[in-house]
Amino acid sequence: MIDKELKNKKDCMGCHACANICPKNCISMEVDEEGFLYPTVDCSLCIKCHKCVDVCPIINKTKVENNPIAYSCINNDETIRLDSSSGGIFTLIAGKVIDQGGVVFGARFNERFELEHNFVETKEGLNQLRGSKYLQSKIGDSYKQAKFFLDSGRIVLFTGTPCQIAGLKSYLSISYINLCTIDIICHGVPSPDVWCRYVKFRETKAGTQVQRIAFRQKDEGWKQYSVSFLFKNDTEYRQNLFKDLYMRAFLKDVCLRPSCYDCRFKSLSRESDITLADFWGIQNILPQMDDDKGTSLVFINSEIGQTLFEEIKDGMLYQEVDINEAVKYNSAAIKSSRPNKNREKFFKDLSSLSFDRLVKMYCTDKLSIRAKKFLKSILKKITIKLGLMKVIKKL
Repeated sequence: MIDKELKNKKDCMGCHACANICPKNCISMEVDEEGFLYPTVDCSLCIKCHKCVDVCPIINKTKVENNPIAYSCINNDETIRLDSSSGGIFTLIAGKVIDQGGVVFGARFNERFELEHNFVETKEGLNQLRGSKYLQSKIGDSYKQAKFFLDSGRIVLFTGTPCQIAGLKSYLSISYINLCTIDIICHGVPSPDVWCRYVKFRETKAGTQVQRIAFRQKDEGWKQYSVSFLFKNDTEYRQNLFKDLYMRAFLKDVCLRPSCYDCRFKSLSRESDITLADFWGIQNILPQMDDDKGTSLVFINSEIGQTLFEEIKDGMLYQEVDINEAVKYNSAAIKSSRPNKNREKFFKDLSSLSFDRLVKMYCTDKLSIRAKKFLKSILKKITIKLGLMKVIKKL
């Protein structure tokens, strides 16, 4: 069984490679008590071929050595850029692939607002894949589907987290000249169960079901982006990333997948052809490319990535940058998130506390609260003292 081959359950990042490769379909991805998917083997069907072990990118970690080139990029189409998480470069790349008769895989919400991988074959369909979505997507049988299109001779663009790209590459086992992969600079993936509970919390507050969710509304700017829920009664919830309850939990690293705290794919040498990210720190490196509407940081990691980049250059403003300087402001490229000391308590109380109470209890800096109380007491004393001085002067 595959779980005996891994050192610990927490090493599994849920890439689905084992489930996709199994010739007897005896491996299913089952939800654990925290809401994450892990492989479960039906031993009565297993033929002990060990393909699941051979395909695991953690057990068989391959060493990647490349010298990526970094660029700061902005899509010339202002509408697409504002509708994208950062600079709108994914749409440029994906559009080029579709123009060539290709297929684009990425993460999109289903009708229940669960995140799952799927593919589109039209530019209109790219809207479903565009934009950041802060939770772990379900790969399902996407690797099998991608292989079918590749073997049929079609160009495939597969986007995902670094571990999902590693899972795909391991599953395919051979190189395809008609495959291009894009990964992201990933902070970590929160629990789908936490996300579902948050959606229900918002629906209860609104008194109706949600009809659209956007994580990266730029109405208040790119750096202060907002989370938006549009409900079926045409009301909207909108709050910036520092005040939204779900984003506070995400940024506090209290609900990430265990493997994210020791990610094996944090590196500048990546398995993908192209890496996309927000260019945080652009105001310090290239202030002329910072208008607070979104700028992309792009790593070109391979010849395939470079070829595709050359094909889209006319559609964007770009400039090469020092990758080491860029990473100073994007440390998630090379560093894993640190475990939150309240993580266990957070999940323990997830089903018993309301979401707002849960976040307030486990995602608030207690030292900060004490500091605020201390500051308030000092200000109060100063106010009282000033008041007494005014009285004395009147006398």
